[in-house]
Amino acid sequence: MHLPQTYMDEVDFSNPDYYINRELSWLEFNNRVLEEACDPHQPLLERLKFACIFTSNLDEFFEIRLAGIKQQIENELSDVAPDGLTAQEIFAAVRKRVLELLKIQYDLWRNELAPQLAEAGIRVLTAEDLSEEDKTWATQYYTEEVFPVLTPLAIDPSHPFPQLLNKSHNLIVLLRRPDIPGELVYAIVQMPRVLPRLVRLPRPEVDDQPRQHHFLPLRSLVSMNVETLFPGLVVDSSHSFRITRNSDLYIDDEEAENLLRSIMDELRKRNRGNAVRLELDPGTPPEIQHLLMEHFHLAPHDLYINDGPLTFMHLMPITGIDAPHLKDKPFVPARPRNLPPDADIFEITRRQDVLLHHPYESFNPVVEFLTRAAIDPNVLAIKMTLYRTSGDSPIVRALMTASENGKQVTALVEVKARFDEANNIAWARKMEEAGVHVVYGIVGLKTHCKMMLVVRRDDGKLRHYAHLGTGNYHPSTARIYTDLGLLTSNREITAEVAALFNTLTGLAEYQGGEGLLLVAPFNLAERMRELIARETELARSGRPARIFVKVNSLVDEEMIQALYEASRAGVKVDLVVRGICCLRPGIPGVSDNIRVISIVGRFLEHSRIFFFNNDGGEPQLYLGSADWMPRNLYRRVEVVFPVLDAKIRTRITEEIIPAFLSDCVKARQLQPDGHYKRLHPAEGQKPRQAQLFFREIARKQAGQIITQQAEHGTQPNSFKLTPMTTPAKARD
Repeated sequence: MHLPQTYMDEVDFSNPDYYINRELSWLEFNNRVLEEACDPHQPLLERLKFACIFTSNLDEFFEIRLAGIKQQIENELSDVAPDGLTAQEIFAAVRKRVLELLKIQYDLWRNELAPQLAEAGIRVLTAEDLSEEDKTWATQYYTEEVFPVLTPLAIDPSHPFPQLLNKSHNLIVLLRRPDIPGELVYAIVQMPRVLPRLVRLPRPEVDDQPRQHHFLPLRSLVSMNVETLFPGLVVDSSHSFRITRNSDLYIDDEEAENLLRSIMDELRKRNRGNAVRLELDPGTPPEIQHLLMEHFHLAPHDLYINDGPLTFMHLMPITGIDAPHLKDKPFVPARPRNLPPDADIFEITRRQDVLLHHPYESFNPVVEFLTRAAIDPNVLAIKMTLYRTSGDSPIVRALMTASENGKQVTALVEVKARFDEANNIAWARKMEEAGVHVVYGIVGLKTHCKMMLVVRRDDGKLRHYAHLGTGNYHPSTARIYTDLGLLTSNREITAEVAALFNTLTGLAEYQGGEGLLLVAPFNLAERMRELIARETELARSGRPARIFVKVNSLVDEEMIQALYEASRAGVKVDLVVRGICCLRPGIPGVSDNIRVISIVGRFLEHSRIFFFNNDGGEPQLYLGSADWMPRNLYRRVEVVFPVLDAKIRTRITEEIIPAFLSDCVKARQLQPDGHYKRLHPAEGQKPRQAQLFFREIARKQAGQIITQQAEHGTQPNSFKLTPMTTPAKARD
């Protein structure tokens, strides 16, 4: 096979033009979330929910990523990203793009969402919108429920500027002393977090008419009555503002004598980190803007004027209104195909591996697996990793029950799971009190893998049963995140899982370098590069070669370069990357055999799948917890596991992967310039939507017959693994 001349040329993979900036790529992902809010085909409250998610995502971006960029600038670090941009250039580009996205969001609110909500009887009112009856009720509510909780904080030489919490909602009040003409006094009123941000106004229910849902923002209610907090002073004006602070935890594991105590200390500081963003209402006087920026050590480029809700997160309660006609059709996960309700999970898992596809298939079998193990007299031990879950989780209760039943129970809890640290510490201590042996992570690494091991006596012999997955052991998020899990009693796999648990809890050296599991930081990156290199060599020798990878993020330079080499050799590469993708497709002679799509829909795409054609013989297929980012490959404990069962492999390669590749409703294709174009059906092609296809399969499993009109979009009965050369068309 003779390669085109462009492939024969030497390529310098350090060329900055070959990489997309990480931060800008993330903003494009959040833009795709915002596109869902802008989509008129979405139910109205779902559109509002996506607008709120956009804001939540952006908050975390400022708290973590932009905070880090600002630190680089302040410390005058000269590091340059792979795309060639300096920290100053990244900051400027990020601000420009954020302002563009915020304009789209607030225009959407004013021109579409707010008017359409009002038509549906849902209104967010201002003080000027209130009737006299409303004002009377609101004043009484303020007096009884709000005023007793408020604390006015003056700002003067004897009252320094108060310490305001991260993302807290505040009023700055401009006051005058009647007895001293011309003297101004400033004060701060923080909106207590114990109070709802939206106050529901009473509205009578009228027969044959839609129920009215009218809300008054808490800040408006306090502003209306703010003079009650300052008797003897004249209120000149009040203005809302919100501060976002650096929320990353700074823990030197090598120096931390007690990791748990160090994390708790850092959590106390999180709400008081350096400010990175100031959000203000329009019309805030320049002198107040200057006062706030000066106090928080911020510059004009850190200031954002929000012409609408100060933050859309305050509108999230509206999405919980009981209005089915304004929401997605309810979806109930199906029971997995080969796990009937009264099935003996251990017996079935002894006979065959079981694939679980969440949220289309219920997470309950995972809970049942653990709950059954907790009370089964034949079960001797349970070991489990926990990255995120909830304090009232049946997972936690089952582990405590198992311990109380005399079983050896070990839970490896990651207390550095971002923004869940405090919750994890709280329920981990409850487990310790119940006798569970809790291990708080590993020095220098985050334990991000998802695995559970049960040791059971079967017919006089000990047998291992394992659950391995791509998502957290969190029953709530399992209803909205797409993940894959595997129940198996395969002796080779379970033996390696047992050995890995011993490594994590006993600090033994990992011995599974050439085993079935690919484990970060030990061998995952190296083995993945070997699999890519094998496809590359197959293509160079003229044999079938293909790679499919589905991850949340693709950032690692070495992985990107390996994919570039594969593309240059003629390997057809399909990437489904939900979020950040620093690989630039479509570069002649470098990445023109690589196609990248991102799917953003009703559920958050979270599963990771790795497919290597292996000369068209027996393809190698892996699932796991790891994205292709340096942190996942080198600074976390991750597990990627093989799919060995032929039926499961067929289901993934002939049903699941083709569904992603054929999506032309919720998929966007990455362009060489770093932007994404939404796909649409080619002429004569039916609309195909992967998440809807999986929901239909689940409904049929549950015995529910639906029509194509039940939800927006239609689906073919089945997919075939279509070649990359016939993709859906991108919409400009």
